[in-house]
Amino acid sequence: MMERSGQGGPELDLRPQIQGRAMSNPVLAKILVVDDDPRNLVAVEEILRAPGIEIVTADSGEAALRHVLKHDFAVILLDVQMPRLDGYEVAGLIRNRPRSSRVPILFLTAFNKDDMHVFRGYSAGAVDYVFKPIEPLILRSKVDVFVDLYRKTEEIRRQGEEERRLLMENLRVRSEKLKTEQALRRREEHQSIVLESLPIALYTASVAEDHRQLHFTNESIERITGFPPKAFLESPDFWSSRLHPDDSERVLSQLKELTNQGAVTLEYRWRCADGTERYFLDQTMLMHDDEGRPREFFGMWFDITERKQMEQNLLHASKLEAVGRLTGGIAHDFNNMLSVVIGNLDLLQKTIKGNAKAEPRVRMAMEGAQRCADLTHRLLAFSRRQPLQVSVIDVGALMPGLLELMRRTLGERVNVNLDLSDKVYPIEVDRAQLEAALLNLAVNARDAMPEGGDLSISIGTQRLDEKVENPGEFVLITVRDTGTGMPPEVLQRVFEPFFTTKESGKGTGLGLSMVYGFVQQSHGHVEIDSIPNEGTTIRIFLPRAHGVANSLSEKQILDAKPFGAGQTVLVVEDNPAVRQVAISTLRSLGFDVIEAETGDEAARLLKANNRVRLVLSDVRMPGGLSGIDLARMIRDEKPDIQVLLTTGYVDGEETIEDVDLLYKPYRATDLAEKIQALLERPQLLNGNVLPMLAAASA
Repeated sequence: MMERSGQGGPELDLRPQIQGRAMSNPVLAKILVVDDDPRNLVAVEEILRAPGIEIVTADSGEAALRHVLKHDFAVILLDVQMPRLDGYEVAGLIRNRPRSSRVPILFLTAFNKDDMHVFRGYSAGAVDYVFKPIEPLILRSKVDVFVDLYRKTEEIRRQGEEERRLLMENLRVRSEKLKTEQALRRREEHQSIVLESLPIALYTASVAEDHRQLHFTNESIERITGFPPKAFLESPDFWSSRLHPDDSERVLSQLKELTNQGAVTLEYRWRCADGTERYFLDQTMLMHDDEGRPREFFGMWFDITERKQMEQNLLHASKLEAVGRLTGGIAHDFNNMLSVVIGNLDLLQKTIKGNAKAEPRVRMAMEGAQRCADLTHRLLAFSRRQPLQVSVIDVGALMPGLLELMRRTLGERVNVNLDLSDKVYPIEVDRAQLEAALLNLAVNARDAMPEGGDLSISIGTQRLDEKVENPGEFVLITVRDTGTGMPPEVLQRVFEPFFTTKESGKGTGLGLSMVYGFVQQSHGHVEIDSIPNEGTTIRIFLPRAHGVANSLSEKQILDAKPFGAGQTVLVVEDNPAVRQVAISTLRSLGFDVIEAETGDEAARLLKANNRVRLVLSDVRMPGGLSGIDLARMIRDEKPDIQVLLTTGYVDGEETIEDVDLLYKPYRATDLAEKIQALLERPQLLNGNVLPMLAAASA
């Protein structure tokens, strides 16, 4: 092969090629050939083609450098005369790169045979020159030397890597063997500890009639039941005598089939040494000797009490959800109807004032309607569907007034005592719900002490770090009575809705369930202990609040005179009866009232009327704009107008805070008080009316 000379093309020497020596599984050697003439590249590739060799070609110095960055080469054949980057420059760049600095470079040239240029080539990093026209035998001979050197070097490198790999593998195997031996030793050492820590006890028993005399193979049975292993061998009927009466007949019947079936799985309640009954899963199988004859029974006791409690909690949660769905389905319409009843009764009271016959009847009707509203609120609180209107409460400041109310409610036979710790943290709860919960517990305690007794309330602090979702500091409210107490089967169901032990007509079964729902919704938890004929203790844990407690001073009594003269209120309500009651109540307070049936209609009225000072709107209404949408629009477009939303039911689990919201059914005094507070509020505060109401729906 010859480099370009004068006007002629490259001169090719196509003399017969000598086959390279065959190699068994040779190391692949890559040869980079660089020439700007593609004909020269083809010619050199034909000369050097051989098994185990891969020819990589490049038509410029830049292309050659890109290949050098990607691959490792046994030898590089580099043309000297090339445009842009000549062979000397390319060789220098290759030598400057550490990874390619030792790759042999052969210069191919038909010019510059003088000593100065040859010296320059060697200085640039060439190891040899091949002058054109190229003799194929010479080229292959020189290239074969470097290819053989590359292959031997690569083979030595690979052998070294293989030796290192084998050494590392040997070390790894030895290390794993050592670790395995250590693990086996640890497993043997800890096996008994593990068995002791698990709620599992292994036993063997005779195939004779006394097969319930259990020979326990570990000491964990004493930790689980309180009885040492020898206690199960002292009497043939020791085990059966402590079975729960409701499980005894079923379990003993299953055991009779043990010999025929070969295995049996029993689940029963068993009374432990401390008198508590725990659930056990008892799995027993018949073992045979080498001749197939029954030899002994092998079994395992597994304490499943916690699993049973979880199942009961799941069942309780399912009932909670069912009650919530039922209550939520009727709460809106039911509270709307009660709003009509209570609102009209409030208006009627003003017109019959002084009527000795009518006033008691209206008062009794009002009390009945209020009880209906309270029943709905209890159901919603139990099912965690009634949003709490929380504030930071100082329990210590709340209790004196509540204690006085308890004493008047419970009567003289019940002695009420309060033990208040010196330092009690504030809590963030719904004050009305907290008061109702404590009054419910007090009334239950009174009913459990028909002959009178002591009711003790203690309030302190306690830190909980285990068995709670949100560990930290809690305020602990303990209510303890000296009443009749409850048996275990009743104690397990006390938080179920509608479950009651009272006579028909004397209890709804919602007292403790309401307490449970309120505490859960307040991110706390409740515990109950009871011993028959000794009394009941209920502990309520409520998380500590870090804010400043609100003042619990008595609310100011509203002026009996109308205070809305000269001010206009827009009432937005799709229920005509509820709307008319609200309008009548507001007019009795002196307001001018305009009305709208939907949010869209209300928006149009607001654009046409600049006298509206306050909007009283239901939360959910037909049409494009809900009460929430209407309130947001007013906040953005008319921030000088106050907004008060009303609802009979909010579907959502989030606690709604800092919201101007009035729950149905409401009294006329409740509405008047809320409106007066809003109208006295600085106008700038109206922008924050609805930060938490996004998920609410009536």
